[in-house]
Amino acid sequence: MNFMSDNVSGAAPEILAALARANEGSVPSYGADPHTAAVERRLAALFGTEVAVFPVATGTAANALALSVMTPPHGAVYCHADGHINVDECGAPELFTAGAKLIGLPGAGGKLSAATLEQTLARAHFGFVHAAQPAALSLSQASEAGTVYSPAEVAALCDTAKKYGLRVHMDGARFANAVAGLGCHPAEVTWKAGIDALSFGATKNGALAAEAVVFFDKTLAAEFGYRRKRGGHLFSKMRFLSAQLDAYLTDGLWLRLAGHANAMARRLADGLAALPGASLRHPVQANEVFVTLPEAVVAGLEARGFGFYRWDGTLIRLVAAWNTAEADVEALLAAARELAGD
Repeated sequence: MNFMSDNVSGAAPEILAALARANEGSVPSYGADPHTAAVERRLAALFGTEVAVFPVATGTAANALALSVMTPPHGAVYCHADGHINVDECGAPELFTAGAKLIGLPGAGGKLSAATLEQTLARAHFGFVHAAQPAALSLSQASEAGTVYSPAEVAALCDTAKKYGLRVHMDGARFANAVAGLGCHPAEVTWKAGIDALSFGATKNGALAAEAVVFFDKTLAAEFGYRRKRGGHLFSKMRFLSAQLDAYLTDGLWLRLAGHANAMARRLADGLAALPGASLRHPVQANEVFVTLPEAVVAGLEARGFGFYRWDGTLIRLVAAWNTAEADVEALLAAARELAGD
Protein backbone atom coordinates (compact mmCIF):
# COMPACT_ATOMS: atom_id res chain seq x y z
CA MET A 1 0.00 0.00 0.00
CA ASN A 2 2.72 2.37 -1.10
CA PHE A 3 1.51 5.66 -2.59
CA MET A 4 4.80 7.50 -2.23
CA SER A 5 5.55 7.64 -5.96
CA ASP A 6 4.93 5.93 -9.27
CA ASN A 7 8.64 5.11 -9.12
CA VAL A 8 7.94 2.46 -6.47
CA SER A 9 6.05 0.30 -8.97
CA GLY A 10 7.47 -2.61 -10.91
CA ALA A 11 7.51 -3.10 -14.67
CA ALA A 12 4.45 -3.94 -16.74
CA PRO A 13 4.25 -7.59 -17.88
CA GLU A 14 4.13 -6.55 -21.54
CA ILE A 15 7.42 -4.71 -21.15
CA LEU A 16 9.09 -7.58 -19.32
CA ALA A 17 7.95 -9.94 -22.05
CA ALA A 18 9.37 -7.62 -24.70
CA LEU A 19 12.72 -7.58 -22.92
CA ALA A 20 12.77 -11.37 -22.85
CA ARG A 21 12.11 -11.47 -26.59
CA ALA A 22 14.78 -8.84 -27.24
CA ASN A 23 17.27 -10.96 -25.33
CA GLU A 24 17.25 -13.62 -28.05
CA GLY A 25 20.10 -13.69 -30.57
CA SER A 26 22.49 -10.90 -31.46
CA VAL A 27 21.81 -7.52 -33.02
CA PRO A 28 23.95 -4.50 -33.93
CA SER A 29 24.98 -2.35 -30.99
CA TYR A 30 24.77 1.34 -30.04
CA GLY A 31 21.28 1.84 -31.43
CA ALA A 32 21.75 0.30 -34.87
CA ASP A 33 19.27 -2.44 -33.96
CA PRO A 34 15.74 -3.03 -35.26
CA HIS A 35 14.15 -2.25 -31.89
CA THR A 36 15.52 1.29 -31.90
CA ALA A 37 14.44 1.84 -35.49
CA ALA A 38 10.96 0.62 -34.56
CA VAL A 39 10.72 3.13 -31.71
CA GLU A 40 11.45 6.02 -34.06
CA ARG A 41 8.79 4.79 -36.48
CA ARG A 42 6.26 4.36 -33.70
CA LEU A 43 6.87 7.82 -32.28
CA ALA A 44 6.66 9.40 -35.72
CA ALA A 45 3.32 7.65 -36.24
CA LEU A 46 2.13 8.58 -32.74
CA PHE A 47 2.81 12.28 -33.23
CA GLY A 48 1.99 12.35 -36.92
CA THR A 49 5.22 14.02 -37.97
CA GLU A 50 8.88 13.27 -38.61
CA VAL A 51 10.93 13.11 -35.44
CA ALA A 52 14.46 12.36 -34.31
CA VAL A 53 14.49 9.97 -31.37
CA PHE A 54 17.24 9.18 -28.85
CA PRO A 55 16.57 6.63 -26.08
CA VAL A 56 18.22 7.27 -22.71
CA ALA A 57 17.84 5.60 -19.35
CA THR A 58 16.69 8.40 -17.04
CA GLY A 59 14.50 11.46 -17.09
CA THR A 60 17.30 13.61 -15.73
CA ALA A 61 19.48 12.64 -18.67
CA ALA A 62 16.65 13.32 -21.11
CA ASN A 63 15.99 16.77 -19.69
CA ALA A 64 19.57 17.88 -19.21
CA LEU A 65 20.80 16.63 -22.57
CA ALA A 66 17.81 18.06 -24.45
CA LEU A 67 18.38 21.47 -22.88
CA SER A 68 22.08 21.29 -23.71
CA VAL A 69 21.34 21.75 -27.43
CA MET A 70 18.90 24.60 -26.80
CA THR A 71 21.03 27.03 -24.87
CA PRO A 72 24.62 28.30 -24.82
CA PRO A 73 26.58 28.30 -21.56
CA HIS A 74 25.69 31.97 -21.07
CA GLY A 75 21.97 31.30 -21.64
CA ALA A 76 18.99 31.28 -19.33
CA VAL A 77 16.41 28.50 -19.12
CA TYR A 78 13.02 29.52 -17.72
CA CYS A 79 10.89 26.99 -15.85
CA HIS A 80 8.43 26.78 -13.01
CA ALA A 81 10.10 27.37 -9.65
CA ASP A 82 8.99 23.89 -8.54
CA GLY A 83 9.98 22.21 -11.81
CA HIS A 84 11.91 18.98 -11.61
CA ILE A 85 14.87 20.44 -13.51
CA ASN A 86 15.07 23.27 -10.96
CA VAL A 87 14.53 21.31 -7.75
CA ASP A 88 15.35 17.63 -8.18
CA GLU A 89 18.15 17.14 -10.70
CA CYS A 90 21.21 18.08 -8.65
CA GLY A 91 22.39 20.71 -11.14
CA ALA A 92 22.43 18.30 -14.10
CA PRO A 93 20.90 20.84 -16.52
CA GLU A 94 23.53 23.38 -15.50
CA LEU A 95 26.26 20.76 -15.91
CA PHE A 96 25.27 19.52 -19.35
CA THR A 97 24.59 23.01 -20.69
CA ALA A 98 28.09 23.97 -19.46
CA GLY A 99 26.71 26.55 -17.07
CA ALA A 100 23.38 27.91 -18.32
CA LYS A 101 21.30 29.59 -15.63
CA LEU A 102 17.93 28.13 -14.57
CA ILE A 103 15.38 30.81 -13.66
CA GLY A 104 12.36 29.59 -11.73
CA LEU A 105 9.10 31.49 -12.22
CA PRO A 106 5.96 31.45 -10.05
CA GLY A 107 2.67 29.95 -11.13
CA ALA A 108 -0.44 28.59 -9.44
CA GLY A 109 -0.93 24.85 -9.44
CA GLY A 110 2.59 24.10 -10.64
CA LYS A 111 1.96 25.78 -14.00
CA LEU A 112 3.37 28.82 -15.76
CA SER A 113 1.15 31.32 -17.52
CA ALA A 114 1.85 33.11 -20.78
CA ALA A 115 1.25 36.41 -18.98
CA THR A 116 3.97 35.70 -16.40
CA LEU A 117 6.39 34.63 -19.12
CA GLU A 118 5.61 37.75 -21.17
CA GLN A 119 6.23 40.02 -18.19
CA THR A 120 9.50 38.25 -17.45
CA LEU A 121 10.86 38.29 -20.98
CA ALA A 122 9.78 41.88 -21.58
CA ARG A 123 12.09 42.87 -18.72
CA ALA A 124 14.96 40.57 -19.74
CA HIS A 125 18.29 42.16 -20.63
CA PHE A 126 18.74 40.93 -24.19
CA GLY A 127 22.18 41.81 -25.53
CA PHE A 128 23.43 42.98 -22.13
CA VAL A 129 26.80 41.39 -21.49
CA HIS A 130 26.29 41.25 -17.73
CA ALA A 131 23.12 39.14 -17.90
CA ALA A 132 22.41 35.53 -18.83
CA GLN A 133 20.70 35.58 -22.22
CA PRO A 134 17.17 34.11 -22.51
CA ALA A 135 17.49 30.90 -24.52
CA ALA A 136 14.88 28.29 -23.59
CA LEU A 137 11.63 27.55 -21.80
CA SER A 138 10.96 24.20 -20.15
CA LEU A 139 7.44 23.05 -19.23
CA SER A 140 6.57 20.04 -17.07
CA GLN A 141 3.65 17.99 -18.44
CA ALA A 142 2.12 16.84 -16.12
CA SER A 143 3.39 19.41 -13.63
CA GLU A 144 4.97 18.72 -10.27
CA ALA A 145 1.58 19.53 -8.74
CA GLY A 146 -0.19 16.88 -10.79
CA THR A 147 -1.90 19.46 -13.00
CA VAL A 148 -1.78 19.53 -16.80
CA TYR A 149 -1.40 22.18 -19.46
CA SER A 150 -4.16 22.26 -22.08
CA PRO A 151 -3.15 22.50 -25.74
CA ALA A 152 -4.21 26.16 -25.72
CA GLU A 153 -2.05 26.89 -22.66
CA VAL A 154 0.98 25.20 -24.24
CA ALA A 155 0.44 27.11 -27.47
CA ALA A 156 0.18 30.45 -25.64
CA LEU A 157 3.42 29.78 -23.75
CA CYS A 158 5.22 28.63 -26.91
CA ASP A 159 4.02 31.68 -28.84
CA THR A 160 5.32 33.98 -26.13
CA ALA A 161 8.66 32.16 -25.89
CA LYS A 162 9.19 32.20 -29.65
CA LYS A 163 8.26 35.86 -29.89
CA TYR A 164 11.47 36.42 -27.92
CA GLY A 165 13.52 33.79 -29.78
CA LEU A 166 13.44 31.03 -27.16
CA ARG A 167 13.33 27.29 -27.84
CA VAL A 168 10.75 25.25 -25.90
CA HIS A 169 11.33 21.92 -24.15
CA MET A 170 8.73 19.75 -22.45
CA ASP A 171 9.62 17.54 -19.48
CA GLY A 172 7.26 14.63 -20.09
CA ALA A 173 8.19 12.29 -17.26
CA ARG A 174 4.41 11.90 -16.77
CA PHE A 175 3.45 12.78 -20.35
CA ALA A 176 1.25 9.69 -20.63
CA ASN A 177 -0.75 10.70 -17.56
CA ALA A 178 -1.18 14.20 -18.98
CA VAL A 179 -2.39 12.98 -22.38
CA ALA A 180 -4.70 10.41 -20.78
CA GLY A 181 -6.13 13.13 -18.56
CA LEU A 182 -6.59 15.60 -21.40
CA GLY A 183 -8.01 13.05 -23.82
CA CYS A 184 -6.33 14.88 -26.70
CA HIS A 185 -4.07 13.75 -29.52
CA PRO A 186 -0.43 13.93 -28.37
CA ALA A 187 0.44 16.16 -31.33
CA GLU A 188 -1.99 18.83 -30.12
CA VAL A 189 -0.08 19.38 -26.90
CA THR A 190 3.43 19.12 -28.39
CA TRP A 191 4.69 20.09 -31.84
CA LYS A 192 1.42 21.55 -33.10
CA ALA A 193 1.47 23.85 -30.08
CA GLY A 194 5.12 24.82 -30.65
CA ILE A 195 7.17 22.34 -28.59
CA ASP A 196 10.64 21.79 -30.09
CA ALA A 197 11.74 18.81 -27.99
CA LEU A 198 10.06 16.40 -25.58
CA SER A 199 11.48 14.22 -22.85
CA PHE A 200 9.12 11.29 -23.40
CA GLY A 201 8.87 9.36 -20.15
CA ALA A 202 8.11 5.67 -19.66
CA THR A 203 9.88 4.70 -16.42
CA LYS A 204 7.17 6.08 -14.12
CA ASN A 205 4.48 4.33 -16.17
CA GLY A 206 5.53 0.68 -16.42
CA ALA A 207 9.05 0.60 -17.86
CA LEU A 208 12.17 -0.54 -16.01
CA ALA A 209 14.38 2.34 -17.14
CA ALA A 210 13.57 3.92 -20.46
CA GLU A 211 12.97 7.46 -21.66
CA ALA A 212 13.38 9.07 -25.05
CA VAL A 213 14.38 12.53 -26.22
CA VAL A 214 12.06 13.34 -29.12
CA PHE A 215 13.02 16.24 -31.38
CA PHE A 216 10.23 17.79 -33.40
CA ASP A 217 12.71 20.41 -34.65
CA LYS A 218 15.21 17.99 -36.13
CA THR A 219 17.87 20.69 -36.55
CA LEU A 220 18.38 20.47 -32.79
CA ALA A 221 19.32 16.80 -33.14
CA ALA A 222 22.41 17.44 -35.29
CA GLU A 223 24.89 17.22 -32.44
CA PHE A 224 22.74 15.49 -29.84
CA GLY A 225 24.26 12.08 -30.53
CA TYR A 226 27.65 13.33 -29.43
CA ARG A 227 26.20 14.85 -26.28
CA ARG A 228 24.38 11.64 -25.42
CA LYS A 229 27.62 9.68 -25.81
CA ARG A 230 29.59 12.17 -23.75
CA GLY A 231 26.88 12.07 -21.10
CA GLY A 232 27.13 8.29 -20.75
CA HIS A 233 23.73 7.41 -22.23
CA LEU A 234 24.70 5.83 -25.53
CA PHE A 235 24.09 2.26 -24.41
CA SER A 236 26.06 -0.43 -26.21
CA LYS A 237 23.08 -2.79 -25.79
CA MET A 238 20.55 -0.13 -26.75
CA ARG A 239 18.02 -2.79 -27.74
CA PHE A 240 17.13 -3.25 -24.07
CA LEU A 241 16.06 0.38 -23.71
CA SER A 242 14.35 0.42 -27.08
CA ALA A 243 12.50 -2.87 -26.56
CA GLN A 244 10.85 -1.32 -23.51
CA LEU A 245 9.75 1.74 -25.47
CA ASP A 246 8.62 -0.38 -28.41
CA ALA A 247 6.32 -2.42 -26.15
CA TYR A 248 5.19 0.71 -24.33
CA LEU A 249 4.00 2.22 -27.61
CA THR A 250 2.35 -0.94 -28.94
CA ASP A 251 -1.46 -1.13 -29.04
CA GLY A 252 -1.90 1.93 -26.82
CA LEU A 253 -0.29 0.32 -23.76
CA TRP A 254 1.18 3.65 -22.60
CA LEU A 255 -2.23 5.29 -22.38
CA ARG A 256 -3.97 2.29 -20.82
CA LEU A 257 -1.42 2.17 -18.02
CA ALA A 258 -1.64 5.91 -17.45
CA GLY A 259 -5.42 5.86 -17.58
CA HIS A 260 -5.54 3.32 -14.76
CA ALA A 261 -3.16 5.39 -12.63
CA ASN A 262 -5.24 8.52 -13.22
CA ALA A 263 -8.44 6.70 -12.31
CA MET A 264 -6.96 5.46 -9.04
CA ALA A 265 -5.75 8.98 -8.19
CA ARG A 266 -9.21 10.36 -8.89
CA ARG A 267 -10.76 7.75 -6.59
CA LEU A 268 -8.30 8.66 -3.83
CA ALA A 269 -8.99 12.35 -4.30
CA ASP A 270 -12.76 12.01 -4.23
CA GLY A 271 -12.70 9.81 -1.15
CA LEU A 272 -10.23 11.89 0.85
CA ALA A 273 -11.80 15.24 -0.09
CA ALA A 274 -15.09 14.06 1.43
CA LEU A 275 -13.54 13.72 4.90
CA PRO A 276 -14.18 16.42 7.51
CA GLY A 277 -11.29 18.87 7.64
CA ALA A 278 -9.86 17.73 4.29
CA SER A 279 -9.02 19.96 1.33
CA LEU A 280 -7.36 19.33 -2.01
CA ARG A 281 -4.43 21.65 -2.70
CA HIS A 282 -4.53 21.28 -6.50
CA PRO A 283 -6.98 19.94 -9.09
CA VAL A 284 -6.34 16.23 -9.66
CA GLN A 285 -5.74 16.02 -13.40
CA ALA A 286 -3.21 13.20 -13.67
CA ASN A 287 -2.00 10.65 -11.11
CA GLU A 288 -0.93 12.78 -8.14
CA VAL A 289 -3.05 13.88 -5.20
CA PHE A 290 -2.09 16.72 -2.85
CA VAL A 291 -4.47 16.85 0.08
CA THR A 292 -4.45 18.41 3.55
CA LEU A 293 -5.87 16.14 6.25
CA PRO A 294 -6.19 16.42 10.03
CA GLU A 295 -3.00 15.41 11.80
CA ALA A 296 -4.74 12.51 13.53
CA VAL A 297 -5.70 11.05 10.17
CA VAL A 298 -2.23 11.51 8.67
CA ALA A 299 -0.48 10.03 11.68
CA GLY A 300 -2.98 7.19 11.87
CA LEU A 301 -2.47 6.26 8.23
CA GLU A 302 1.28 6.30 8.75
CA ALA A 303 0.94 4.06 11.81
CA ARG A 304 -1.11 1.59 9.77
CA GLY A 305 1.62 1.26 7.17
CA PHE A 306 0.32 3.38 4.30
CA GLY A 307 3.15 4.99 2.37
CA PHE A 308 2.97 8.60 1.18
CA TYR A 309 4.99 11.81 1.49
CA ARG A 310 4.30 14.54 3.98
CA TRP A 311 4.74 17.53 1.69
CA ASP A 312 4.28 20.27 4.27
CA GLY A 313 2.92 19.52 7.72
CA THR A 314 -0.42 17.83 7.13
CA LEU A 315 -0.32 18.41 3.37
CA ILE A 316 0.46 14.99 1.93
CA ARG A 317 1.15 13.69 -1.57
CA LEU A 318 -0.16 10.38 -2.82
CA VAL A 319 0.75 9.03 -6.25
CA ALA A 320 -1.09 6.27 -8.08
CA ALA A 321 0.74 4.04 -10.56
CA TRP A 322 -0.07 1.82 -13.52
CA ASN A 323 -0.50 -1.13 -11.15
CA THR A 324 -2.11 0.51 -8.12
CA ALA A 325 -4.65 -1.96 -6.80
CA GLU A 326 -8.22 -0.85 -6.28
CA ALA A 327 -8.19 -2.84 -3.05
CA ASP A 328 -5.30 -0.74 -1.72
CA VAL A 329 -7.12 2.47 -2.59
CA GLU A 330 -10.26 1.27 -0.83
CA ALA A 331 -8.23 0.13 2.20
CA LEU A 332 -6.66 3.58 2.56
CA LEU A 333 -10.01 5.34 2.19
CA ALA A 334 -11.67 3.02 4.72
CA ALA A 335 -8.85 3.63 7.21
CA ALA A 336 -9.02 7.39 6.64
CA ARG A 337 -12.78 7.43 7.22
CA GLU A 338 -12.39 5.42 10.40
CA LEU A 339 -9.65 7.71 11.69
CA ALA A 340 -11.63 10.83 10.78
CA GLY A 341 -14.63 9.44 12.68
CA ASP A 342 -12.51 8.70 15.74
